[in-house]
Amino acid sequence: MGVLSNLEPASVFYYFEEICSIPHTSHHEKALSDYCVQFAKAHGLACRQDEMGNVLIKAPATPGYEKEPGLILQGHLDMVGDKTADCPLDLEKDAIHPVVDGGYVCAEGTTLGGDDGIAVAYALAVLDAKDIPHPALEVVLTVCEEVGLLGASAMDFSDLEGRLLLNIDSEEEGVLTAGCAGGRRVECHLPITRAAVTGTAVKADIAGLAGGHSGTEIHKGRANAIALLGRYLTLLSDHGAEYAVLTLSGGAKENVIPKESSVTLVLPAGITEAVRAAGADFTAQMKAEFGTADPGIRLQLTEEGCGEYDALDANSAERLRKALLLMPWGVQSMSMDVPGLVETSLNLGVAEMSGTEAILRFAIRSSVPSAKELLSCKLQTLTELLGGSVRFHGDYPAWTYARESALRDRCVAVYEAQYGAKPQIVAIHAGLECGLFSEKYPDLVIENVIFPDNVFISKDEFGGSFIDYRNKYLDGFYIAKFRKKGKNEI
Repeated sequence: MGVLSNLEPASVFYYFEEICSIPHTSHHEKALSDYCVQFAKAHGLACRQDEMGNVLIKAPATPGYEKEPGLILQGHLDMVGDKTADCPLDLEKDAIHPVVDGGYVCAEGTTLGGDDGIAVAYALAVLDAKDIPHPALEVVLTVCEEVGLLGASAMDFSDLEGRLLLNIDSEEEGVLTAGCAGGRRVECHLPITRAAVTGTAVKADIAGLAGGHSGTEIHKGRANAIALLGRYLTLLSDHGAEYAVLTLSGGAKENVIPKESSVTLVLPAGITEAVRAAGADFTAQMKAEFGTADPGIRLQLTEEGCGEYDALDANSAERLRKALLLMPWGVQSMSMDVPGLVETSLNLGVAEMSGTEAILRFAIRSSVPSAKELLSCKLQTLTELLGGSVRFHGDYPAWTYARESALRDRCVAVYEAQYGAKPQIVAIHAGLECGLFSEKYPDLVIENVIFPDNVFISKDEFGGSFIDYRNKYLDGFYIAKFRKKGKNEI
């Protein structure tokens, strides 16, 4: 019997636990993609799987719903894989271990993958059900959403027939989302030169930070563990401490606020009073600046032995220090149209170093295309001034928030009829595949067509073919409705 077998709706959590048992981090979704294909075959449903692993499953309308507009259910197969430092699991190969903690499903030592495994679970549960009336269904499951919407960018949607799209990938219960930010990944490459130095190797760990999702939690004022390395190295210099940089690393994913980082220093005279003073100043400053958002922040020094090391030369170490100190991160501007919405931000998510270069990896987000371009230009300019180069990839568009929408008004009315309260209508600072759909197919426009009541209003556990989330394990959904332009439309 599964860990989640006592939860309702039972079929949803059955499939969610199945999904947890199959590794599915970004770029490693093949096994889960194949599972969905086998599911379709076992249920006699038409199915298409492309080379990347994107899956399209089609189910005919149930009796009485043949003339209703087709419905597209859309989510993504991949999850952000992150874990605690002491967790032994390899998320590319090992299963997630879900646990029930009060009213929540969590995971032991790792991310749960509820984003967006719950969408896959709901879609499979609806396809598997015998008692849920629905129009023709098309389930679109994409790969590599978390690393730049790569699966949706590459997938061919030309054979989709549905007119209504529900993107089941949200963060908050009771919230209907109608807009999202665009984004881009940026790699800043700084060449380094190494030289032999003699001294004591000391590892400095910055830890205890809260971290979080760089889209939905960037506004919470949390510290960035990688950026703080620049502060620490600067304080060492300010206190007159001599050091050479041996290694430097931090973060796991561009779209995750790093909660840990480390730099290994070669100290010619070991841990001197200047080194201790720099550490004390760093800790005091961080507590003063981030004590509310990151109360557990700490710096730990560990001696690793004396000897001769191949460390960065003084010029390379100085350029790296300046990069870590000066590179922007966090919230850059707030929206003037949507109160409380972050308009533009970036996250320094990963720092790594090889024998010849240091690489800083960023995730940029903005609901304003020109602001995204300007921030990209700033990173490029600063990197080039420091003798490096940049690489851009994973670009995806924003989903523009419509100030007026009959579709949105109808959804609010349906939600209020079912739950007795109005949902929040928001735009979010995370990236969604809805924006890519609208840009990828310019001959599609949002259509304000009245939704048939019998599609949405239902007291079924799943709300008929409308995805109900009366429990806290499914966070919400996004809505877009498209039709082809007529010959005389612009």
